[in-house]
Amino acid sequence: MKGTRKAALGFVFVTLFLDIFGIGLIIPILPRLVEDFQGGDVSAASHTVGWLASLYSLMQFLFAPVLGSLSDRYGRRPVILASLFGSGLDYVLLAFAPNLAWFFVGRIISGITGANITAASAYIADVSPPEKRAANFGLIGAAFGLGFIAGPALGGILGDVGLRVPFMVAAGLTLVNWLYGVFVLPESLAPANRGTFSWSRANPVGSLLALRRFPLVLGLAGTFFLLNVAQYGLHSTWVLYTGYRYGWTPRQVGWSLAVVGIMAAIIQGGLARRIIPWLGEHRSLTLGLFISALGMVGYGVATEGWMIYVILVAASFGGIAGPAAQGLVSRSTPDNQQGAVQGALASLGSVAGVVAPPIATSLFGVCISPTAPIRLPGAPFFFGALLMLTAMILAQRSFRIKPPPSAAPSISP
Repeated sequence: MKGTRKAALGFVFVTLFLDIFGIGLIIPILPRLVEDFQGGDVSAASHTVGWLASLYSLMQFLFAPVLGSLSDRYGRRPVILASLFGSGLDYVLLAFAPNLAWFFVGRIISGITGANITAASAYIADVSPPEKRAANFGLIGAAFGLGFIAGPALGGILGDVGLRVPFMVAAGLTLVNWLYGVFVLPESLAPANRGTFSWSRANPVGSLLALRRFPLVLGLAGTFFLLNVAQYGLHSTWVLYTGYRYGWTPRQVGWSLAVVGIMAAIIQGGLARRIIPWLGEHRSLTLGLFISALGMVGYGVATEGWMIYVILVAASFGGIAGPAAQGLVSRSTPDNQQGAVQGALASLGSVAGVVAPPIATSLFGVCISPTAPIRLPGAPFFFGALLMLTAMILAQRSFRIKPPPSAAPSISP
């Protein structure tokens, strides 16, 4: 039984890793493919890339709670395996897509199937004893961190071979993992523990409205949202910007994103555990947002490609803002409401993923177009810096809100 549980957790880890690995594989090459479809027009392609990214996040926003509720009703195994199989077929579709319309279809499918993190998280909770649950949930962060390091790096290398090659590699890896799961993944949810499918629980809007019950969390929700809008805007314009301004190839873009993943793992996975208790959550959140704003400005003004790496390393210390905000939210929420609040904040992040890419890429496209009054390719990053500073101001206002008596006080002064 113990060996079966270990194999199942290993499979879930690989599944989560492949989710972000597959995304990372195509990040360096998707904008180049879109440019090819649009005759090499970078300005026009930037708008399309933004809508493709927005569509993916919209599907995740809509279907993450749906897949979670389906797994409560029918079990984790069928939902995880069905989403894996659909994801593998989607990569095949994107590898041979003859035009942009098929890319939009593919992003819809990938957004739906990529929402399987809800079922995978539930699976981990099912098979983990209470004393090991927190450690096993660390698999999610580890899988995402490793996936974002390996995916863009390999995607950049494969993209130099052929812009369609990363899709075919992602398809092969995902389908092999699906086939492996068919044989090794047992069902974790006993029939006696299954519930009924409920549209009220599968409704992301309802979960967001529920934040009104927690004043401090509601106050920090604006900070979360603006932070995510700035980050999604950065991600969606990175390939376009570095290609336009520095002439980076997919390989160079991939290596830069791998550095992002490595630094995130170092800061958020290691140093944050020392920095946040030392500074306190309030100061850590404020300082993290300020550093992130300075980093955004740095990306926008950097005149040489090598400067980007220096800024990446320095700006990565802004990553303490996320864990600090999570700590504040956790301390302000009753134990029996933690899951609902975290789910609502995840939905809010998905909303940011819907609105940010079109705004950032359109701003980039307008500011590099021949009709622009002034060429300013760094405009999306300057806008992101403004959002970070606004998020910092909102956080400062939220600090004045006292947590409810049922929640533990913050450790910050």
